[in-house]
Amino acid sequence: MANLTIAIDEEILREARTRATREGSSVNQLLREYLESYAGINSAQNAALKDLMELSKNATSRRGVKRWTREELHERRG
Repeated sequence: MANLTIAIDEEILREARTRATREGSSVNQLLREYLESYAGINSAQNAALKDLMELSKNATSRRGVKRWTREELHERRG
């Protein structure tokens, strides 16, 4: 991951830190999320997820007829 240095008014940064802390975040996280959105990273990820879900719906493979019981799923072998 790369580092980025910006110049910003001290009062703006102080207020941004206060607000981010109140919201359970950080200025660093907020800027990273904004830049990801600005660069279209989130929309590319959302498009990929949508494609994956569509492929899943249209898949022709089947899981079979076997139904597992809770005991079988949690069976310990030793």
